[in-house]
Amino acid sequence: MLRQVAPFALMTLVPAAANAQDAPSLLSAFFGLDDSRQIAVRTALVCQGVSGRDGMPVIFSHEVDPDTLNPEDFLVTRASGNDGSVGCVTLRPADDVGELRTALVVGQYGSPDDPPAIVEIVGDVMSFDGTFNFKGATANVIPSTSGPTMVLAEDVPPNYWSLGGEGDCPRRGLRGIVRAVWAGGITKPGGDEIDENEIQRYRVTLRRPDGSVAEVTPMAVGDLGDSDNNHELCLDVEGEPLSVSFPAGYLTDPNEDLNPDTEISVSPVRKD
Repeated sequence: MLRQVAPFALMTLVPAAANAQDAPSLLSAFFGLDDSRQIAVRTALVCQGVSGRDGMPVIFSHEVDPDTLNPEDFLVTRASGNDGSVGCVTLRPADDVGELRTALVVGQYGSPDDPPAIVEIVGDVMSFDGTFNFKGATANVIPSTSGPTMVLAEDVPPNYWSLGGEGDCPRRGLRGIVRAVWAGGITKPGGDEIDENEIQRYRVTLRRPDGSVAEVTPMAVGDLGDSDNNHELCLDVEGEPLSVSFPAGYLTDPNEDLNPDTEISVSPVRKD
């Protein structure tokens, strides 16, 4: 679905959290689950023997090199000033091509009475291409009750498209893909994957080839069924994506907190 947008709408775009050309940073750290059995079950294969069931997705501005990612690279400071304990870090489940920027930090680093407040990278965590070192990057922790928001949207180049498989964007009619990255994993309330009702809530603002600006709804959403924090918005309208928005009250994080209104501008297509 395509809607024309008045030219002045461009002046009200919400700035993107990061751009592919910006200095390395942490986009967000979200206290997703506290003392949750879900974390123990979901990470059983990659976090064996780790005490504690706190789960916090930490999102980097650029994809990271998995070989440089270790639990001791993360310092979590609680509201009291005490340090939390990080026992495991994994990029799963957000480990598809183009997604290697969400680290799930598992351990025992907070509680409702003394929640995690700050995350700092204290080790040498390198970007996937070896260009950036994230050491020294920090982020204030989003409280567990805040609900999920988008922290990054990026224009995905055709050579990064995954098409035709179950949960992928359909090939027929596809003109573009925008990846929407949320602060934590998102589903419908109750844990089911999104369907047409939620897909139709997404809005993507495009600059059309003729210079006009239009608001479109994705024809489909890809990258489903893997319990991660990424959605691929499949577009059947040509144009340069400018922003993505989603209304409040339709998605929840694993803690069943509903999303607030969220909007973000789109980072330009990657050059590699």
